[in-house]
This record gives sequence, C-alpha cells and structure tokens, in this order.
Amino acid sequence: MLEELQFGFPLLSVLVFLPFAGAIAVWVQRDSDLMRKTTLGVAIVELILAALLLLKFLPDSAAMQFVERLEWIPALGISYHLAVDGISVLFVGLTALLTVLIVLYSWETVQTNLKAYLMSLLGLETTVMGIFVSIDLILFFVFWELMLIPSYFLIKLWGVGEHRQYAALKYVLYTLLGSVFMLVGFALLSLNHYRVTGAYSFDLLDLLTVPVPLDQQLLIFWMIFLGLAFKAPIFPFHTWLPDALVQGPIGMSVVLAGIKLGTYGFLRFSFPLLPEASAHPAVTRVVMVLAVIAIVYGAIIAIVQADFRRLLVFSSISHLGFVVLGLFALNFQGIQGSLIQMINLGLTTAGLFFFAGFLYDRLGNTLVHAGGGLAAKMPVLAAFLLLIGLASIGLPGTNGFIGEFLILLGAFQAHWFYGVICVSGVIFAAAYFLWYYERAIFGPVGRLVPHVLKDLNQREMVIASTLSLLILWIGLYPAPFLRMINGSIQVVVDRLEQGVLAHHGGENEPPLLATSSLRK
Repeated sequence: MLEELQFGFPLLSVLVFLPFAGAIAVWVQRDSDLMRKTTLGVAIVELILAALLLLKFLPDSAAMQFVERLEWIPALGISYHLAVDGISVLFVGLTALLTVLIVLYSWETVQTNLKAYLMSLLGLETTVMGIFVSIDLILFFVFWELMLIPSYFLIKLWGVGEHRQYAALKYVLYTLLGSVFMLVGFALLSLNHYRVTGAYSFDLLDLLTVPVPLDQQLLIFWMIFLGLAFKAPIFPFHTWLPDALVQGPIGMSVVLAGIKLGTYGFLRFSFPLLPEASAHPAVTRVVMVLAVIAIVYGAIIAIVQADFRRLLVFSSISHLGFVVLGLFALNFQGIQGSLIQMINLGLTTAGLFFFAGFLYDRLGNTLVHAGGGLAAKMPVLAAFLLLIGLASIGLPGTNGFIGEFLILLGAFQAHWFYGVICVSGVIFAAAYFLWYYERAIFGPVGRLVPHVLKDLNQREMVIASTLSLLILWIGLYPAPFLRMINGSIQVVVDRLEQGVLAHHGGENEPPLLATSSLRK
C-alpha cells in the first residue's frame, strides 16, 4: 500500500460519492439555474480531484495506489476495497471530464424534468467511478448493476427517439442477462479460493494468489465473458447498442460509446485471474474472429447509413473490434494499444456524439440529406468536427493514430492475418467518415438547411476545444499517458505468458501472479 501517495483523506471514496452527494443537493433545490450551477460545480470539483489523482499517481508502477479497504461482509470475504493502478487511473480522469462536458452540453438542451435529469447524471457518475476503482469483485458488481438505474431513466425520459422506452428496457435486460453469468463466474472464483485456503474471498489481490484448474478457468472465463461482452458490447451481443445510442439523449450516448466498461473488465479481471484460459488457443481464436467480424461489419454498415448518429453507432462497433483484437493479441503492444485506444475513444467517439448533438439542436435531425453546405454557415463547427473525425480514423498526429498503430503492431505479432484485417478496417473508417463529411458539410446548401445557423456558442466551444487539445496532446506527446499504464500492462502480460507456458506443459500447475508488486 503506497501510503506516501495518500492525500490524508480517502480520495477514492470522495471521488465515488461526491457526485451522489451532489445529487442530493440538487434534489432539495427548486431554482433551475441553481440546480445547473450546483451540478456543474460538483462535476468541476470531481474533475479537479481526478486531476490531482493523476498528478500524484506513480507512473511505471504496477502497484495498487491510493488504497482504501474496510471489511464489509467478512463471513463471505466481501470488502470495501478501492484502489487504482495503470489499468484504471486514466478512466477515472476520463469519466470526470466527460461528466463536466455533458453538463455543459445539457445546459440549454435539457429543459424538461431538469432536477431528475441532473440527479440521474450525477448518480451515473458515481456508479461509473465505483466500477473503475473497485478491487473487490462484489463491490465492482454492485456498482456495475446500480449503473442501470440512472441509465434506464436517462434513455427513457430524455431520449429523442420515438422508441426510447423500448431502447431503455432492451439495454437493461441485455445487461442484466450478461450480469447473471458474470456473477456466477465471480462466485466460482470465491469457491475455488475457499477450496484452496478454507476462506471465501472476492478480493482481486487475494484471488490472484490462488491457482485455478484449467477446466474451471475456461468455464469461469466464458461466464465473465458474457457479462463483459453484453456491456461492451462485442459482436454479436451488440444489438441493444443502435437503439440506445440513437433513441437516448446525447449525454447517455457519450457515456455508453465513450467509456469502455466491458473491455476494461477483461484487463481488470479476466486476464490476471484467468491467464491460462485467456491464453488458450481456442479462446483467443473465437474472440479474435468475433473482433475481426466487428471491425469489418461495423465499418461497412456505417458507410451506408443515412443518419449521422447511426453511422457513429456502427463506427463504435468497428472501433471496439480493434480494441478487442489488440487485447487478445496477448502481447505488450496489443494490450498497450487497446488500453490507450479505450481512452482515445472516450475523446473521439464521445466528441463526435457531442457534434451530432450540436447538429441536431440546429437542424432538428442528423440525417445526411438534411445537411450540405454547413461549412459556409458554421465554419468553426466544421473545423472542429473535421479534426475529431480525422482523429477517429487514425490520422498521424492525433490520438487515434497512436492507439491504432500499437494495436496493428500487436495484431501482426500475434498473426499476420489479423493485422491485415485491421488495416482494411482503417481504410473503411476513412471511407465512411470522409464520405459523410463531404456530403453533410461541403457541397451545395441543402434545401432543409435553415437560412440562419449559429456557429458554436461558448459552452460548445469549451467542449470542442477541450477534446481537441487532448486529442492533439496524446497524438503528439503520448509518453506521459503510456508511462502511466506500462507497469500494470507488463504485469498482465507476464501472467498471460505464464498461462501460455502452463498450457504447453511448461509449468506443473496453473500460474500465480506475484502480488507483491501490487500490494507495495
């Protein structure tokens, strides 16, 4: 435990529960303007605390930092255990940043049931923060499930589509279905810990010290895989995503498309706890084939979309395929690229959804044929949209290039065929974005375009500028971000390599991860 890095107060608990306290503060207020200012103030304080966490985080280390632990249900081995490492720390900052930007975007766009909306948004931030800092599997699962409550109401009550109630219910049911399997997998891990040690435990660091037989690893891996695959979502478990992202509000679309909870779960739990199963040839073959299909399928379907939001939905599916492929390349470059790309998508994909919202607010829809000639009327919007769009297709000098390059490198190291498919996905991505941009932004002014269109206002400029600066920072100088994640990634890769050795008979029993580097 790195006590020297503590601030003298439970920083992670404050990060988790400050938004919840802010939701209570909003609940007792009656003035709409004060509600907005309170929500923005809480979100900004949260972002400042997240920035302090990043500044004080010790890079190039695999250790769990800012650790907080209290016994919760000792008889079952369940504890209130919070910590961050290189796998999770950047997600904390990303979540805090996107919440601030969503509040700014919603300032004028959300007028109905404002109090409930702001409370739901802050409640959502609490649950997402809890997911990223939880080290106990049951605590992680509690936040994982609680996230469904604000998500359901955000999609159902503030969605923009006619079928938003159906989309909200579908999202919840799909996620719950996967969560049932994941909970069984967690329970099996605790039972195995009891078999070996005589005590139950759901603590990640405790579970890492206990070997799991290969047959049990494979069963548990697929159980957890279903929970993560539905949430990610990984093809073919993605069918809830188009409904939720098109029918729901922009703020919810930003969270669902920009914060990659499912793929985070593979790095957090599946790879370290089940290394032999994760590295099993049959497992990697199946998952990588699904990733390849997602890359090509998502990109091709995106090309033919007549609606910008639906284009972004299938673009998100294709980009997630890249992330999954990099993860299951099971080498350092692939996993490093996937983790940094998850952060990148929180800037680029989320940014494109913000711009879809900007266009919807001005045109009343995001249909391609409703645009045309928008660059002449809104040059600032057109310029920022081009930058973020080029980042999403991996233009050198932007953050998307760094992630895609590392994923390609890892994929070619794993198997040249997967690397070739990755390259085709990059080409398809360029095709669907540039074709959309040419039709909607340039060309003659569309007949449905209003004569007068306002360019980005001050709040929208803050959103666009913030995302663009981070896109260029990571793209031009990624070293600080890579240093934060490298130590934890190396530990995961080492454990996976032990899993490969064990599968090929290089070890007498399932590998164990030395947790001393995590606990220090």
